[in-house]
Amino acid sequence: MTKIDAVSRMASPISMAKLFKMAYDGRDLKPLRAQAIARLQSDLADAAALMDLSVIDQLLGDQSAGLKWQAEALGLQRLYRSSWPASTEALHLLAFMAPGDVGANTPIEFLLEGADVVLHSLYIVPGQGPSQALLRSLPDHDVAIVAACESDRNRPVLREIQRMIQSWPCAVLNQPAAVSLASREHLFSILQSVPGLRMMTTARIGRAALAQMGAGLKTVGQFLPGAAFPLICRFIDSHAGRALVKLDSPSSIAPYLADHADPEFFISPFVDYRSADGLFRKYRIMWVDGRPFPCHLAISDGWKIWYYNAGMGLSAAKREEEARFMATFGAGFAHRHATALATIAERFGLEYFGIDCAELRDGRLLVFEGGNDLVAHDMDPPRLYPYKSEHIQKLFAAFRDMLNRKSLRARSPYEPEFFRPRGYRSIPA
Repeated sequence: MTKIDAVSRMASPISMAKLFKMAYDGRDLKPLRAQAIARLQSDLADAAALMDLSVIDQLLGDQSAGLKWQAEALGLQRLYRSSWPASTEALHLLAFMAPGDVGANTPIEFLLEGADVVLHSLYIVPGQGPSQALLRSLPDHDVAIVAACESDRNRPVLREIQRMIQSWPCAVLNQPAAVSLASREHLFSILQSVPGLRMMTTARIGRAALAQMGAGLKTVGQFLPGAAFPLICRFIDSHAGRALVKLDSPSSIAPYLADHADPEFFISPFVDYRSADGLFRKYRIMWVDGRPFPCHLAISDGWKIWYYNAGMGLSAAKREEEARFMATFGAGFAHRHATALATIAERFGLEYFGIDCAELRDGRLLVFEGGNDLVAHDMDPPRLYPYKSEHIQKLFAAFRDMLNRKSLRARSPYEPEFFRPRGYRSIPA
């Protein structure tokens, strides 16, 4: 297959960002699902319809069906092209993707909304690396990025991508080795010595060992030296607080295990990070090429806090505080934590990533998690959040500017290590 043939046959699913926005606004996705089913009935090989169904069903709450549609799509085609309009001069970006749910990859389509960028998404299936024919037929592109995020499921994918990109002819952002360092159990070793920062150690524990801890046969210190109850416990590879609990004593372990059949869990010490007014505050900070940007501030009276459950839309006072945080970020939050934020960027070694964190009463940052999987979006209604879009769009603009600066188009022909013939974007056989 020639490159021209491959590009002409490339499926273009509906942007995941567009589908998320529809769901976020409360629109009924079922008519769109019916249309995708009708397309598929007309053409069983409609990979775009299958990918649309995958995202729609996940947004409707049926993850297993969504993953089944995706597997069928990837059995037909591994390479997809963005569906939004772009000019003939558009920058072409190749993203290395992992199969999985909507949280398996960097939500890059949010970052590219409205940009003159063509996104090519190449899915790497573990144990089924792309054929040489597929690699030779990849469309020309100016820059590439690893979108696959760190997780147990994605580790084989990241290893395969690392093998593939050893001689890639353009810059590959978010190198797999750096992405892999963002695991919950490794972050402590990376960030523990950062000045002005606190990072709690995390241990992976098997079900039997956790049960023994609950029965008093093992101690917390055997897994988390120096730690004691209460503990935070969660599933492996869990997102958005799924099955996240605070275990206050050994007696709380057995009921938790009775409700959850998972074979392994993460545990870490609980830190009471409430502010002086008794409220908990969680900040999301994103980095683009070493520069931090404010993403959001969630404020709640409970420790288990995410933006969607913090009631920000119900409180003008909370939104006013978030607006101040974003407007004064450079002179305020970023200034207070300048050393910590700069060191975090250096330790992560990623061109694009983020962290969720809090400010402790002693002035240090408490980091909960980080990586290239955190979502930055501009979906919040301007009526309630008139201050947010300006700051999020600055983040998006910085990301697009970085793509241009890192692309082949920005490489000088007078620098020998970057020399390429004009228009060269071929992929090695």
